[in-house]
Amino acid sequence: MDSGIKRKLSESEMTAITSKAFGQAAIAVKELTDGWANAAYQVMLDDGRLIIVKAAPLASAKLMSYEQGLMKAEVEVLRLVKQMGVIPVPAVYVHDASESIVNCEYFIMEMLDGEPYNKVKDRLTDEQRNQIDYQLGIYNRQLNEIHGERFGLYAANNEANRTWREAFHSLLLGVLADGESEGVRLTEEYDTIRSEVARRLGVLDEVTEPRLIHWDLWDGNVFIKDGAITGIIDFERALWGDPLMEHYFSHFCNTAAFLEGYGITQLTTAEHGRRALYDLYLDLIICIECSFRQYEDVNHLQWTRNNMEQGWQRFLAMSSIS
Repeated sequence: MDSGIKRKLSESEMTAITSKAFGQAAIAVKELTDGWANAAYQVMLDDGRLIIVKAAPLASAKLMSYEQGLMKAEVEVLRLVKQMGVIPVPAVYVHDASESIVNCEYFIMEMLDGEPYNKVKDRLTDEQRNQIDYQLGIYNRQLNEIHGERFGLYAANNEANRTWREAFHSLLLGVLADGESEGVRLTEEYDTIRSEVARRLGVLDEVTEPRLIHWDLWDGNVFIKDGAITGIIDFERALWGDPLMEHYFSHFCNTAAFLEGYGITQLTTAEHGRRALYDLYLDLIICIECSFRQYEDVNHLQWTRNNMEQGWQRFLAMSSIS
């Protein structure tokens, strides 16, 4: 997706980056346009190796309040998950936040085999899709079995001693504050949303143990080759919280094969209430971030507005008051 905050790297800047990291020039550079905030490139080195370079927006770029320290978080979580040796993730070669080579933070990682799941899904058989979804359930469960010591964004190291109710509520209020500051019009008044959310936070008290959550694990961040998963990417929005917040439990996904692989048969009433809060949080971000990303695709902008309107009705219908 093209956005106004992506830091595009020139060929000379890319060669400066690869020369420092590998002592080799970048002889072929291809921008990967699927990302929403960071710029990403497939780069061929002199020796024929292919790598991925990701560049963060400039430090002066206007981001949402929860989008702080994202690249550092992505690098650290990738390395953490890689050490587990169970979930396929790319190796990180270099991370540079010094701005000594270019005026933005960047990192270099291994290039995965295959294509994003969302691009090949329609070409796969039902059996292949079910097997992939089942394996995703297994991988997501293994990821969520990593325990943390606090609730909140992985990148927010100064947050501590908060319950999951407090941490999640703070995240959602931050998104609403972002929307108000940008003058984003929502389906409902901001104060009404805050009030209705506050009445339903009690269901979050069931969550007492911080677990690592990818949160942005959707089809576009899963790589597939020959009908099998070759890797999972984009951990920048990782947080410590409730595994039920993962994307594949959302109203966008929630396949039977994923649930079977994860080891869940059905949700309780309270779990449905938690999921309703998480769905609303995602729907709010999808709508409000358009102003920050400076998107120009009118079809996407209309879709986000429609999704927000439907999402608010889903929230009222599915959430439980506690």
